[in-house]
Amino acid sequence: MLNSRTLKAELLLVLAAIIWGLAFVAQRLGMEHIGPFSYNGVRFALGALALLPLLWRNRRLIPPVGARDWHPILAGGLLAGLILFAGASLQQMGIVYTTAGKAGFITGLYVVIVPLLGLLWGHRTPWSTWVGAGCAVAGLYLLTVADNLSLAEGDGLVLIGALFWAGHVLVIGWLSGRHIEPVLLAGLQFVVCAVLSLATAVVTEPITVSGLRGAALPILYGGLLSVGVAYTLQVIAQRDAPPSHAAIILSLETVFAALGGWWLLNEVLSGRGLAGCALMFAGMLLSQWGLGQAAPSPTEPAAAPNPALSYESSSDKRDPA
Repeated sequence: MLNSRTLKAELLLVLAAIIWGLAFVAQRLGMEHIGPFSYNGVRFALGALALLPLLWRNRRLIPPVGARDWHPILAGGLLAGLILFAGASLQQMGIVYTTAGKAGFITGLYVVIVPLLGLLWGHRTPWSTWVGAGCAVAGLYLLTVADNLSLAEGDGLVLIGALFWAGHVLVIGWLSGRHIEPVLLAGLQFVVCAVLSLATAVVTEPITVSGLRGAALPILYGGLLSVGVAYTLQVIAQRDAPPSHAAIILSLETVFAALGGWWLLNEVLSGRGLAGCALMFAGMLLSQWGLGQAAPSPTEPAAAPNPALSYESSSDKRDPA
């Protein structure tokens, strides 16, 4: 039976999953006014600013950073930011051509890809992850592949982006083992992603005041709520929520993305698409159940030490997070 602290933590995780799921709707709406790089640039800049209160609050808990210590911190922030830029850009470009619900489920495949990529590092992958991967692949086929065996352009871009989200998870897990302060790392990677996105937008997209004004609400949602509020909720809640519970709750993000697309954008999935979503969701749950830990949001990758990497390594049985 859940105690009051655990129940409160799990309700906060549900709220975070709702915020992240509806972020896919905000991303779709934002594309009606500005380009994908402009949207990402502004929202990740807002996301970095949203973390300043956390950095201020934690300043007394963080030991002073020496001049030599800044090199790995900056290098880690740059590396994580580059991968974040690739994943976010592909997702944002792909969502122009696909639905919010489909984008949510396809992006969610990263929780299956992470343990499979972990094989390259000698990590052990439990049987449930392999079963989950099979379910997810079957569901992906039903959701995205047409009768002529073609993959829609938007779905393909989001799928490639999921590979980068998985790579980002692995990199964050590796950096966390170097004891880099997680909120600082989050802010640095968001700044890198914002700068790269805005630089690309200046070269490739028309940026107008009217466009930014029209996309103001989606940008504010994506930058402040999705990054600032939901990230904070996750950090607070996972102190008291059992990891296996957190994994399942955060997976609901994909369901909320589909519900948000249906409710706010009038998106409708066929029976085949619904079956594909069900298989993909089952695959995600099986993969995370096997790991027994919670993965970060596919919309806003966690900057804290990543528990999704805590399956056992054949060379090191310690939890790398």
